[in-house]
Amino acid sequence: MKISNEDFKPIRNWFDKSIMNTVIKALRERAFNADAYKNISAVNRYLLRTIPKSATIGIAGSVTIRELGIMENLKKRGNKIFQHWRSELTEETDKDARRLEGSADFYLTSANAITIFGDIINIDGIGNRVASMIFGPKNVIIVAGSNKIVRSIDEGIKRSKDIAGVMNAKRVGADTPCVKTGICIDCRAERRICRVISIIQYRPWQTNISVALVAEDLGF
Repeated sequence: MKISNEDFKPIRNWFDKSIMNTVIKALRERAFNADAYKNISAVNRYLLRTIPKSATIGIAGSVTIRELGIMENLKKRGNKIFQHWRSELTEETDKDARRLEGSADFYLTSANAITIFGDIINIDGIGNRVASMIFGPKNVIIVAGSNKIVRSIDEGIKRSKDIAGVMNAKRVGADTPCVKTGICIDCRAERRICRVISIIQYRPWQTNISVALVAEDLGF
């Protein structure tokens, strides 16, 4: 009997759905708004439905958000977008752009890791992303692929450094050992980008945080 990968797809789908449902339940118990989406198209429909056309939007330094292709759709319908991934920015105007992101009506970002118990883990180099996720914007929406789900906070921090941190260091061209080897050694390099660790365990009282889990691999 010939066996193919498709024969086991239902089991994989069941497993992925079960894990995502566990995470959603845990996040809701910690006062986050949370839902699961089967693909990029579904989460984009949710974002366009949730964010008013009149709202200002801050976009964090997130590969996930850019992979969604949502920015183009938001711009087309008239939303004002603040984001610092623009080549023309100087050191000073880059800071201004990051501050504007954090003052927007909606802040779109991702997470480096989310535990099955509902802990949201991130590591930043500057800290504007983690700061804005906690307090500043009126609404925060975290979009994360199922590849970001981990079993514990320790595993989440390890993932943030060993996977997200290494690939982001490569993305920005950091002069760090991991860019040469692909392996994090918890360096003390001058251009180290792993500088601020945040663990959001419960929704902060004055910030409306929604988490959209997507049953796809997204971001780093």
